[in-house]
Amino acid sequence: MYTRVLFILLLGLTGTQRAGAQPYGWTAGHQQAYADLSKLKLQPARQRLAAENGRSGITIWLTDYADMLALLINDDEQAFGQLAGLEAQRLDQLRALPDDTPYARVLQAEVRLHWAFVKLKFGHEISAGWDIIKAFRLLTENQKKYPSFLPTYKALGLLHILFGSVPDNYTWMTGMLGLRGDIRLGLQELERAQHDPLLKNEAYLLELLARSYVLTMSPADSQQLSPWVASQPDNLLVHYFGATMEIKNGHSEQALAYLNSRPTGPDYLPMPVLNSILGDIYLQQAQYDKAQAAFQRFLSTYKGRSFLKDAYYKLFLSLWLDNEDAKALPYLQKVRTVGKTVAETDKVAQKFAENFAKNVPSANQKVLMKARLAFDGGFLDDALVHLKGFSEARFGSTADKAEYNYRLGRIRQKRGEPAIAIPLFERAIALSEAEQLSIGATSALQLGYLYQQQKNKARARQYFEKALSYKKHEYKNSIDNKARAALNGLGD
Repeated sequence: MYTRVLFILLLGLTGTQRAGAQPYGWTAGHQQAYADLSKLKLQPARQRLAAENGRSGITIWLTDYADMLALLINDDEQAFGQLAGLEAQRLDQLRALPDDTPYARVLQAEVRLHWAFVKLKFGHEISAGWDIIKAFRLLTENQKKYPSFLPTYKALGLLHILFGSVPDNYTWMTGMLGLRGDIRLGLQELERAQHDPLLKNEAYLLELLARSYVLTMSPADSQQLSPWVASQPDNLLVHYFGATMEIKNGHSEQALAYLNSRPTGPDYLPMPVLNSILGDIYLQQAQYDKAQAAFQRFLSTYKGRSFLKDAYYKLFLSLWLDNEDAKALPYLQKVRTVGKTVAETDKVAQKFAENFAKNVPSANQKVLMKARLAFDGGFLDDALVHLKGFSEARFGSTADKAEYNYRLGRIRQKRGEPAIAIPLFERAIALSEAEQLSIGATSALQLGYLYQQQKNKARARQYFEKALSYKKHEYKNSIDNKARAALNGLGD
């Protein structure tokens, strides 16, 4: 999940710069190309850039940005192999330009970040890490030399947030190299960047993404998102990010509205992932036929290897939950044989398939899955209906009993009933202790949030640390990110 989260958070990083003297000046063509890229209109942008001075720093950077978008969204490993050498070439071109301007280091840093995102996407984590480190150093140096240059704070703020929430398997890198993470400082820097009219839209998007995927979006953030998306009807990137943020925060009905109103046409970069998102929403709504059609469209147009296991897993669910078990099972077999397990969603799918083969779930587990999916989409009434008439005693295994308590606790929590939710989470943790089930970690995280809302810092800290104490489970990266960010927010 962490890799995917990096991709989602950082795809918006574009580094708009003010017009200045050549070779860093913006032409009208540059401005329009940037606007097109920001909306995922890649072909028109490439055509405009082809007419610009190829030695201009802005041209080099925008061309690199276009390649990054295509590689990230298409997930085409063959194309990555063909284009990977362009990073060194473009960095050499940028280093050959005058460096007595704040543009020089920022553009070099962003080209490095472009390729870091792409490398993370294709599993080249060590090389990506060094690019991020070098970008961070360039931005830090730029901050010292030009403290009033706002574009530096946009990129630097995002990296401060990411370093401040890095999971355990990345801390060796930050600790060894002395990279400073500070979530509060990062948010302040993103907010500072928004004072520049040229940066406001992009910096605001990055702040929202950070709050959604690293922290927790406030009700005010959520309320501002809808009019912000509506104000940009021709921006496919904003509609996409808006939908992912709404889904992440349990507002799938609003996400569906963004996707249904998204701009379309030949100018826009095709995004197979949108069909996967639609499939998820239909699955949450128990519209199983629509879910199957959406995931089949995704598989027929997607060129990558990540998220294949997840798609076949969701196809299985759309049939299994509809009591079409015989038709569902072949898709579960596909989960075990296709794609790769870099993305956390693929890891979850793989683990489910392996566990299913060892121990076929009972009919009661379909009830838990339906409740989970409905809750994830924000369909709380439907989730309660799925669990109606059930109690812990109806479930045979300890894991199912723990999950029942957790699912019901999450519904009650979301409905603003903490007094009912707290003992349910506590029961889920107690049931999870012996086997260190992931449900225990997620329950501890939610208890931390509940006590944080009640201004009980000591209890909140206790449960956030409890969430971190679970050593091996499929959601460890994402839960640890949230818990660590929350601890950072509690302060001393």
